[in-house]
Amino acid sequence: MTPSTGYLIAAVAVSGVITLALRALPFAILKPLRKSRFVQALGRWMPAGILLILAAVVLHEQGATHPARIVALGIASVVTIAVHLLFRRRALLSIAAGTACYVALINLL
Repeated sequence: MTPSTGYLIAAVAVSGVITLALRALPFAILKPLRKSRFVQALGRWMPAGILLILAAVVLHEQGATHPARIVALGIASVVTIAVHLLFRRRALLSIAAGTACYVALINLL
């Protein structure tokens, strides 16, 4: 037995409304908090903190599983930081340079 066309349209409409509400809810909740110093501080520091944690986990795992690559990890990390600071904090450029350096070093060493 197949559902009727009206039932399918209603199901899609209800799903659309719920999806829209769930996507708009965080913005509606955060609107009054935007002036809060705490939320502004979180917005300023969280991206760097998350990237720092991600980098620490990746460096630790790579260093623990492949001890011979520790030198390559160190050099690639220094290259990433240097490119980031020298080229006006362009994250994509620094990540690409560090990744290219790391790949080149592990293939050469």
